[in-house]
Amino acid sequence: MDALFSLPVISLVLIPAMSSYATSLNIIFFYMTWSTLVLSHSPIRVELAGTITVRLLFFILPSLLFFLFDILTPSAAVIVKAQGEAGLPSGKKRGMIRARELKVAGWSLFNVLLGLILQSGIEYLLVKLLGIRSAVKVSMKLPMPWEIGQGLVFGLLIREGLTYTIHRYVLHNKKSILTRSLTEWHESWYHSLRTPFPLTAHYDHPITWIIGRFIPSFLPAMLLRMHMITYIIFLSTLSVEETFVYSGYTVMPTSFFLGGIARRVDEHLLKKGEGNFGPWGIFDWIFSTTVGESTIEDDLEAEFDSDEFQEKVLQALESSKQKIREGTLRRKTRGRKRSSIVEEHFNR
Repeated sequence: MDALFSLPVISLVLIPAMSSYATSLNIIFFYMTWSTLVLSHSPIRVELAGTITVRLLFFILPSLLFFLFDILTPSAAVIVKAQGEAGLPSGKKRGMIRARELKVAGWSLFNVLLGLILQSGIEYLLVKLLGIRSAVKVSMKLPMPWEIGQGLVFGLLIREGLTYTIHRYVLHNKKSILTRSLTEWHESWYHSLRTPFPLTAHYDHPITWIIGRFIPSFLPAMLLRMHMITYIIFLSTLSVEETFVYSGYTVMPTSFFLGGIARRVDEHLLKKGEGNFGPWGIFDWIFSTTVGESTIEDDLEAEFDSDEFQEKVLQALESSKQKIREGTLRRKTRGRKRSSIVEEHFNR
């Protein structure tokens, strides 16, 4: 089943990179595979298989590779570390990996597994015991592109708000008796890290991890009752974010989206949880809880002022000019052909 499920997932990822003809074939192939999967397996199995596949492809495997790169070639890894030697798992370029770092990696992977168990338990409770519809919609009917986009936007915004609220008022609130134990667990586990390194995205006490990481990532899917395809893309986005943001590297696929989040995560750890409670920084910016050198405004300004951004704009303008020139040339050519035909007709 996992191999079968990986086919529509990979097809979905490859669609934007294909030509129009190949894309049409890819969509047909994807729909046929997806229909076969839905008809031959229960919705719970499809949902869990999809979740496992996404977590493996976009978080566990790449994070393990980054982790091995850091511990096996620290001299090379330190070059791309935002915090230098302090960003390595051992904390030193020539330091040997210790049981402490292996423990962090082990608990992180355990929490990911715990999330899968909780998700399956929730779906079993809803469908089998309560007899109501599942939290995530699994059906043969595929969502339209605007439905996917709408689900992603609202899902990410809900996740941002939940993460900020829980992180600030539950995991960093020593004043309340109800949250004091959670705060102490979060500080003694997650905030015992010097800086983020691969696999630390899910490192925390299991209970605080459920509250601070699992709920903000799965509750939006439940509230919106995302289609499974939308949920795959949503979870893939979160997994890619967690992989790169917590890698500690300066090299990111996009400097604004992932680079800005990585800087806020670094500052949250370095400042012992004084601010930067949300990953994107939207609510930190609204409620003035941003700490560190950059805010979301600075990230936007830096992105728009970057040479890469300017180069993209120039390329787009040049492409537009080229299309206009080609269109003008085609119109002139058609005009000459019409004139030639008319002239030939009168000459006859």
